[in-house]
Amino acid sequence: MTVADAPGRLAAAADASLRWHPQGPYNLLQTLGTLMRGNGDPSFSSRMDGLWMAYTTADGPVTLRLTGTGTGTAAHAPEPFVDAQAWGPGSTAALATVPRLLGAEDDWSGFDEPAFHATLPRMVREARRRNLAVRLPSTGRMIDCLVPTILEQKVTVIEARRGFRYLMYRYGSPAPAAGMATPAGLLVRPTPEQWLRIPSWDWHKAGVGPQRSATVMRALRSAVALERLALLPAAEAAAKMRTIPGIGEWTAAEVVQRTHGCPDSIAVGDYHLAADVGAALTGQRTDDAGMLALLEPWKGHRQRVVRMIGLSGFRKPTFGPRMTIQDHRRH
Repeated sequence: MTVADAPGRLAAAADASLRWHPQGPYNLLQTLGTLMRGNGDPSFSSRMDGLWMAYTTADGPVTLRLTGTGTGTAAHAPEPFVDAQAWGPGSTAALATVPRLLGAEDDWSGFDEPAFHATLPRMVREARRRNLAVRLPSTGRMIDCLVPTILEQKVTVIEARRGFRYLMYRYGSPAPAAGMATPAGLLVRPTPEQWLRIPSWDWHKAGVGPQRSATVMRALRSAVALERLALLPAAEAAAKMRTIPGIGEWTAAEVVQRTHGCPDSIAVGDYHLAADVGAALTGQRTDDAGMLALLEPWKGHRQRVVRMIGLSGFRKPTFGPRMTIQDHRRH
């Protein structure tokens, strides 16, 4: 992996810039899409001129623009690279972590090793063949990932993302300006201090029930210690997160998948995942215990297997009960 100054007009106007070479096929949106809380996440903007994101570093907020050259999978294709430009007080700190964010530390060699690869279901092998450009990103930003994950506990994705957007628009901060190019409405997620100042009635208006908001508050009171978990191995970080009441196996797994790029963490307790994995691998739905048993032969790469199932295009039959969308604002 190499880093170099990025060319171009925006790079010249940025506070800091770099170029990262992934040394192989690479797809920017496919890699970082898992970090977005839906297409309406105000901290992201995907446009023709690149993928924009805003967040807080130890040095302050940053606006980051990322542009890629393509997957590089065609014969004789030029070596792909990603250009990054940053604006704001956190520019230097953000660029120092950009390669890791983009998946520089995500190593698929064990998964792709012929003997191991041959043990994978055909669906997974075919999905991998078509998706050589995907990486697992590592943000290293624990609170940024933990809070919206807690909001997704035991509710539908639609309900959780609606509440997250409400709180972002009310308490998020404008992203550092990138001149005329700044995406309209781009916001930095609240800091722990800002989250802690949200009154109970605004959690209520966001449709966030008292159990979830209380879990967020408990976690934020340990924000400094939680941010240090980014330096620990994923399994240890997940175990320490679970010592906070209200943070269970599902939440911890969802977080370290993104903060650590963990290739093995499985979101046990997910409303759909076990049924999806069971249907994909056996044609029959299963529960969490059954899912773990099915994935056991590929331990160490279980999240990679799940990701490939998701990218395969497989969809289980949709008959059966659906989770009800609850509106806590009327209670």
